[in-house]
Amino acid sequence: MSDATTPRTGPSEQPTAPYLDAVVAYGFRGPGRFHVPGHKGGPGADPGLRYALGDRVLGLDIPQDIHGVDLGPKPTPYERAEALAAEAHGAARTWFLTNGATQGNHALCLALAPLGTHVVAQRNSHASIVDGLVLSGGLPSFVAPAYNSELGMAHGVTPEALDAALAADPDARVAFLVSPTYYGMAADVAALAQVAHARDVALVVDQSWGPHFGFHPDLPESALRLGADAVLTSTHKIVGSLTQSAMLHVAPTGRIDPAAVGRALRLLRSTSPSSLLMASLDGARRQLAVHGEALLHETIAAAKATREKLATTPGIKTIDYDMVGRDGVAAYDPLRIVLDTRGTGCTGYQVAEALRNAYDVQPELATVATIVCVLGVGQSPEALVRFAGDVDEIVKRISTPDATPIQALVRSPDALKNEMVMAPRDAFLGQSEVVNLEDAVGRISCESIAGYPPGIPALLPGERITAETAEYLRELVDSGARLHGAADPTIRTIHVLAANVG
Repeated sequence: MSDATTPRTGPSEQPTAPYLDAVVAYGFRGPGRFHVPGHKGGPGADPGLRYALGDRVLGLDIPQDIHGVDLGPKPTPYERAEALAAEAHGAARTWFLTNGATQGNHALCLALAPLGTHVVAQRNSHASIVDGLVLSGGLPSFVAPAYNSELGMAHGVTPEALDAALAADPDARVAFLVSPTYYGMAADVAALAQVAHARDVALVVDQSWGPHFGFHPDLPESALRLGADAVLTSTHKIVGSLTQSAMLHVAPTGRIDPAAVGRALRLLRSTSPSSLLMASLDGARRQLAVHGEALLHETIAAAKATREKLATTPGIKTIDYDMVGRDGVAAYDPLRIVLDTRGTGCTGYQVAEALRNAYDVQPELATVATIVCVLGVGQSPEALVRFAGDVDEIVKRISTPDATPIQALVRSPDALKNEMVMAPRDAFLGQSEVVNLEDAVGRISCESIAGYPPGIPALLPGERITAETAEYLRELVDSGARLHGAADPTIRTIHVLAANVG
């Protein structure tokens, strides 16, 4: 697959899906399959798998380097597909990713933050940013997102906070930020881009939760069109491609060299990428570009009606447009239904568990104070009506409004002020040992640990563990929060740099 300059496409080509069409044509024309994979389009697969997936899917599972698909006259169908995605998103160059936005974050860290390069990263960036810095050897400093202590909810980074972080680390060459959040709150990307560019810093935005942004007037604008220099979109999360597929877009600003990003991606990607994942990206792009506005119009209207219905359920509040204008929130994504459950006297965990047990309703996320539901571009209005009724029935059944008010979280981790004393790469790859948490004070962490809520890491590789941090981690566990990244989720023990190293 080529990393050459994106070929030009005509304005009428968005209704086509060149890679998907080429894969389909190859899969069903009856070729002699004397190449991998071993199932040979179905006959060699386990009968149970053939029954579950069907020979149509197995017939499309083809390898890289098939003539007429991603080899042959230029531009190949694969190159045309990526070019159409770049055109649809307003990018200078777009890559299809088959290991999620994680792959994109790793590539951007390798390309933009090589050994010893200073970067500023949002404290609650996806774990793949820290992992990417472990791979690349970049040296991070962190900027805290705005924080809602009542709900235990992290928002976006404010322009003022980014400016202060960049002033504190004048050697930083790139800023890695997140917009929107898990909860659908978008940061002021245009202002953040101005702050970064005024200091000659490239802005990378993890827009994984907003792959549909910019494709309907009632949605937030895409970060790429607001001035970001590179943007990640997890197409599978909302737009309809298969799980594990995503896109990486580099803007035409010139601050990021597409060739450097392509070189890093060649290092990271499999030589056997899934044709099914990439074909799904091509199809999802076509649907979003051609029919996205109409589909989104119906979904946004259905979501609005659902929020209005939920507002009549005692003890339930919806968290949406009222947040806009608060620190770190410039816009709201209506393809998120976020419920504040505190008025029911029950935690979000309890309400979510009751919904699963009674109606097989599966929310995306539950926290102490909230439930988060993620909608797709073509969400069924009937399913949303049913969901609102299910919540209403469950709340009537389990609510205890006279109970002690639910506390969202013990406190924010922002005040911990952890000291980064070693590059994450050196700490993660260094010789480690497991010690009891109380014995870890003063030692250097080899782990990345974040509590959900609020999703802000309390500890990162290379940071020195303080007594306050150890106490905070215990409070997280005692409050019912889940620890992501911890080798021991009970936090009785923790991996630290070996004594003879630190």
